[in-house]
Amino acid sequence: MVDTTLFDPALFSDESISAETATLNARLVGLLTGAPEWWIVGAPAFRAARRRGEGPFPAPIMSPRARTMTIRAKDGHEILLRVIAPASPRGIHLHLHGGGWVLGGADLQDPTLERIADNTGQAVVSVEYRLAPEYPYPAAPDDCEAAAVWLLQNGRREFGVDAMTIGGESAGGHLAAVTILRMRDRHGYAGWRGANFAYGAFDLSLTPSQRQFGNTRLILRTIDAHQFSNAFLPAIADRRVPDISPLYADLHELCPALFTVGTRDALLDDTLFMHARWVAAGNPAELAIYPGGAHGFTLFPHDLAAAATARIDAFLARVLD
Repeated sequence: MVDTTLFDPALFSDESISAETATLNARLVGLLTGAPEWWIVGAPAFRAARRRGEGPFPAPIMSPRARTMTIRAKDGHEILLRVIAPASPRGIHLHLHGGGWVLGGADLQDPTLERIADNTGQAVVSVEYRLAPEYPYPAAPDDCEAAAVWLLQNGRREFGVDAMTIGGESAGGHLAAVTILRMRDRHGYAGWRGANFAYGAFDLSLTPSQRQFGNTRLILRTIDAHQFSNAFLPAIADRRVPDISPLYADLHELCPALFTVGTRDALLDDTLFMHARWVAAGNPAELAIYPGGAHGFTLFPHDLAAAATARIDAFLARVLD
């Protein structure tokens, strides 16, 4: 029996949005309206501003518990891994950060890594993958794949356990899905205990919700989706190749997954479509829809984010049992 309450039209109505969430969204639009565009000022300058705490996202907080490891990819280049781990991990969580494949960094979400480590008992490993436009596709997924392979081979030696989960937000959700598929198809590994996809991008040819979102500056607009995907895929015409858009992949024999998205997110369809295809391929999956949640809503302290992150942490802890 299908739980149709997830698709109750009331869930997507303005009346379902709490006053707190509506206030946050209005504040974000006001803060972002007229703000610089990364493709105009340049990605390096925009990244530097983010590290100074400028823009809508909270200033980065560096955890004293974090350490950095260095591994080498097959071609010899170094990949940094940001690690926050409890004393006795019960699993390993491979975390892939968001930022449209252009922005963000493994050391810019230490509170998130700490939260997952503390609430799930896992050693959290975040990948400093190469960013576009300097390093377009396939650099980022190659680095994430290399990190997954390294953990598969060295996780028990490094952390004392080999049970693994994976997840990420936005572009990180996309890279998590690509990594799961690459590990299955290229390395014969289908042992992930669970996958956390928070408002991921799964169709880089752009789903209807991406195309129709418009120019309201609520974190991710239609023009942002175009600019990010064009930076990541500058010379690729067919963007529905499964390694680029995992929505079009063979999704059989994959792990349990939790899909999280807000109703005011340009990537709403990506989550709805990918969850449906995940389940239709015979995989367990949960769908969590949050009224009024904007893109990246879990990164802003408020009740909606607290509810979503609590469910994410409970899922990641449960799949290890």
